[in-house]
Amino acid sequence: MGFVYWLLAAASLAATTNAASSSSRHLFENTNIQRTVELGGSLTHVTTTIAVKALGHGGPNVYELALSELEHQRTALLEVKLKGGAQNLAVEKHGFDPTSNAYLYTVELPPLAQNATATLVVNSILAHASKAYPASIKQADPQCLLFTTEAYVLSPYKTLTERTKIRLPSPKVLSYSAPEALSNYAPEGSKEQARGIRSGAVITYGPFDDLPPTTGKFFAKEDQQLLSVHYEYETPVLSVVSLDRWAEISHWGDNLNIQDNVHIRNDGPELKGHFSRLEMQQAKYFNKVQHQVLTHIPLQLPPGIHTPYYYDSIGNVTTSRYRASPKVPGKKRPMPSFLEIRPRYPLLGGWNYTYTLGWDAPLGDSAKYDSKTGKYVIGVPFMTPITGAAVDEASVTIVFPEGAENVEVFPPFDVDSTSRFTHVTYLDTIGRPAVVLRSSKLTDQHTGVIYATYTVPVRAHLAKPLAVGTAMFGFFLLAAFFRRVDLRIGSTKSKRS
Repeated sequence: MGFVYWLLAAASLAATTNAASSSSRHLFENTNIQRTVELGGSLTHVTTTIAVKALGHGGPNVYELALSELEHQRTALLEVKLKGGAQNLAVEKHGFDPTSNAYLYTVELPPLAQNATATLVVNSILAHASKAYPASIKQADPQCLLFTTEAYVLSPYKTLTERTKIRLPSPKVLSYSAPEALSNYAPEGSKEQARGIRSGAVITYGPFDDLPPTTGKFFAKEDQQLLSVHYEYETPVLSVVSLDRWAEISHWGDNLNIQDNVHIRNDGPELKGHFSRLEMQQAKYFNKVQHQVLTHIPLQLPPGIHTPYYYDSIGNVTTSRYRASPKVPGKKRPMPSFLEIRPRYPLLGGWNYTYTLGWDAPLGDSAKYDSKTGKYVIGVPFMTPITGAAVDEASVTIVFPEGAENVEVFPPFDVDSTSRFTHVTYLDTIGRPAVVLRSSKLTDQHTGVIYATYTVPVRAHLAKPLAVGTAMFGFFLLAAFFRRVDLRIGSTKSKRS
């Protein structure tokens, strides 16, 4: 009987939640939506400005954002702020909603009176939204990409007017779609314009007026349209397949060592036929740039580092160039350093390359001791970004000093998983605590700092010298023992007799 009551209570709660969600969707109206899509290589930037009008008063100021299955798979970064505001608003994920046929996110708005408006700016970055088309080309052929997206912005609210602009990296557009059905929501006199007008490197779709809620399976089947743009891209399409960062903290050495193992791939069209070094040199001589070929990777390294090293599976990459940060008189903090990694071979579409990059830095530049709490506070950069490159998988391992306790880690954004283990190296007795953070689908904007706090007892500070002293003392005892042991067969007296 109690189980039946529990089921009824759960059903009532679910119905109440759905009713509350449904009622909240009648509290807002989108008076204007302006979406701007900036096409690139492996990353696409989307800025959506939404003018929101409050229809009711006294209800919850929770605004819902919706993403389709296609957008959800691509979206690597989603940030929302009020227009003119500096701080991002808290965005809460709710997963897939079968009723809306979309992935829902909620944002809490400031209190709005009836008929008052607020303007939201939604910034998102899509990973691998543009695909190579054709998928394979000859070495001298131009590189072209194909981008697809929904014509209407998904929203559970009515929209009075909407427009989409697609900005391309260059005016070299091969084709773009203009679905006839887009004129269904276009005002009179603008039906042809709403299907898409190109002006230089910008394609504009809209305006679209009096749109109903664009979520739900019915709208997706009957009214939603797919837009496609086929364009030439004159930069290598670079992506990071995996990035594994290892950060090791040493109090005795007053040092923070960071090492990255990076696997990159050129996601441009694959090479059709064989690679010709002669053809590449001829193209350079005649100033004909082969845009799909990756020849170097520029990196900006943190300030104050020293003794950088970089190598691949063969050895040191001597073709790379490192420019140390100059020392500016009167400035406490040095300027960043720059490294230009030049792989041993040019990377064409579908080709891979792996390398290792590391450096040392004074521990005092990133770690401080809080005498009030007795804790050390350290900041470790999540990764060194490569401009314009999507990161498929990334992990950061932070190894703390031996004997560290009360370890807490605060990542700059939500990560997929966090795990711990004990790392044992030379002259360790109990090993060093280590924390591993793993995340996927990142961009060059995920450049935050991982902050960690920990304590180191006095006995832990003494563990290393005691271990070294014990080892040396044991070595001398062993040496003295063997000096006094006669390992010869027979005694000296028996030999003389």
